[in-house]
Amino acid sequence: MKMFEGFVFVCAFLLLSGSRAEKDVYNIGIGIADITGPAADINMMGYAKVSQVTRGIHTRQYSRAFVISDNSSRVALVSIDSGMVSHIVKMEVVKALKEKFGELYTEENVMITATHTHATPGGHLQYLLYLIPSQGFIRQTFFSLVKGIVKSVERAHDNMQPGHIYWNTGEVYNASINRSPTAYENNPEEEKNRYEENVDRTMFLLKFTDIYEKPLGMINWFAVHPTSMNSSNHLISSDNKGAASLMFEQLMNGDEALPGKGPFVAAFAQSNAGDVSPNILGARCPSDPSETCDIETSTCKAGKERCIAVGPGQDMFESTWIIGRRQYKVAKELFKTAYQRVSGPILFIHQFIDMSNIELESNGTERRITCKPAMGFSFAAGTIDCPGEFDFLQGTTKGSTLWNIVVDFIRRPSKEMKACQAPKPILLATGEMSLPYKWQPDVVPTQILQLGNVAILGVPAEITTMAGRRLREAVLKVLEDSSLRNDIQVVISSLSNAYSSYVTTFEEYQLQRYEGASTMYGPHTLEAYIRQFEMLADHILLREDVDPGLEPDNLLGQQLSFKLNVMFDGSRRGRKFGDVIDDALRRYKAGSTVKVSFVSGHPRNDMMLERSFLQVERWNNDTQAWDVVATDGNWETKYFWQRTNTLIGESKSTVVWDIPVTAKPGRYRIRHFGNSKNILQILKPYTGSSREFEVVSQ
Repeated sequence: MKMFEGFVFVCAFLLLSGSRAEKDVYNIGIGIADITGPAADINMMGYAKVSQVTRGIHTRQYSRAFVISDNSSRVALVSIDSGMVSHIVKMEVVKALKEKFGELYTEENVMITATHTHATPGGHLQYLLYLIPSQGFIRQTFFSLVKGIVKSVERAHDNMQPGHIYWNTGEVYNASINRSPTAYENNPEEEKNRYEENVDRTMFLLKFTDIYEKPLGMINWFAVHPTSMNSSNHLISSDNKGAASLMFEQLMNGDEALPGKGPFVAAFAQSNAGDVSPNILGARCPSDPSETCDIETSTCKAGKERCIAVGPGQDMFESTWIIGRRQYKVAKELFKTAYQRVSGPILFIHQFIDMSNIELESNGTERRITCKPAMGFSFAAGTIDCPGEFDFLQGTTKGSTLWNIVVDFIRRPSKEMKACQAPKPILLATGEMSLPYKWQPDVVPTQILQLGNVAILGVPAEITTMAGRRLREAVLKVLEDSSLRNDIQVVISSLSNAYSSYVTTFEEYQLQRYEGASTMYGPHTLEAYIRQFEMLADHILLREDVDPGLEPDNLLGQQLSFKLNVMFDGSRRGRKFGDVIDDALRRYKAGSTVKVSFVSGHPRNDMMLERSFLQVERWNNDTQAWDVVATDGNWETKYFWQRTNTLIGESKSTVVWDIPVTAKPGRYRIRHFGNSKNILQILKPYTGSSREFEVVSQ
């Protein structure tokens, strides 16, 4: 009888999936994997500060993959805790996936998007401009990304099951401000009047469940820069979006699950945040907070001091937590109340385009074209999240005599480039610089993934608030006008598949704030992208293929690196690797902080992917064994590394554990793991352990 009932259930399910697969039953797979790069001695990506190098880990980086298929098509959507996506990373990921799965995963149906945290190791992009701060290409960063992304997709592929997708939207308040309000104000008055604020506060969320409504995962898009961790930080961090992911995953997986290990996966992806900052208290004058910051140049004291924006917390860690929590709380409510099912086929479309040479429609008196890449003077001025190193100002539309001489020495821009990029004064004519190889891309990928009635636009750049609104509306109009549906949802997933700096509106470009100066293809960049995505939307509706376009060059074999490898590790006489230098106390109250230091090797010897440099362990009386309660991926831990004696290669690793107020009373210890390298380049693993200590309730 039970066998017959099972047979009836299977038949009923097959009929259901056969009749509704086109509508709202999908095969869904979700996976997560560690992509943390070198934890020490690598320049961090985002602020372009030569002095900002990794010195440990606050939170690990993760790749979160979502594979969705219907009866005839599938896509893989991957969100990574990284500054941006390098196209050679995607090329290597697709290559590895093809070796395992054949043509199941390709350039066309895989989208990799970055959260844009500014607190991770650099050196993984293939164009020279983005590699200068990191002293060239860093293969350890590159391969940790490739390996982890591939593993997350493999895990998603292996656990696919029938399920549903729901969507929901809501507003996130007190988490973002516009960092270039004067540029935004230059947009047409009638356009601005359509919106209440100069930032997008909408969060769009997708909820994944099995067919019995058991939660599997979540991804959302909300526009805010992960720059809560400022340029003084030296610890790898996934910033506010990563913090939100950790909170959501802990909620769904339970307090006992370690980061990156639970079955439920929550991704907080990036949208049109090009001009959006999380430092919501705004720009201030560092030496005198009472002085008014000049809104056009973001300077104080007649241009002699740069304004800096600050977050809502007492320090950057608290600000990161606060902004992350505000995103998490909205996402939690949207997840709970998501009831609108995604329905329709799984589709995708992808095309490479040469953004440096697109001719747009002209009105008879004006020829509108995109330009060869170039960066303006205000690019070097930085933003209120992190001012630049030299005397450049935001809003610069005329070059200075001194810097024009420097520009001409590096590479004088052609008359054609100057005319095309106007009113941008050109600091770096990157599109006309090719030594030792390309400085910035000309060919970039454009892509749309369609999950039923949800269209996800893969934009290979940072796009500002109003530019994103225009692009989203243009594509929505195409999809609504050309289909019979009025429930189409269009999402901008910026920083996807490649990186090509910024996209502003034509009007914002005229003011040459940082974002306009970094819009590398000139004033008509947004118009070119709008036309391109409108065309892709047309073709995806008609189920028509497009010319794939000419793929960008793979420059992996040409990369240069000036970062030396670890030579060797040593320790002073009487000490060995793993020995405790500064031990724990014997007793702590919950809510206090434990700090333990060890003799260590260099963290670049082994990045400990899928493992940890530290473990906080609690003795379990029932099992008579030590339970791991925290790793270097947990928010409440910090792992610091310091080279204490370069001559003998001596290092110290310090583990800090902020004991949660909810920590269970009991016996604890802290352990450190690593690898040392001797003069013969042989690696040897070691382990160190603190004394046991007691944690008691407050």
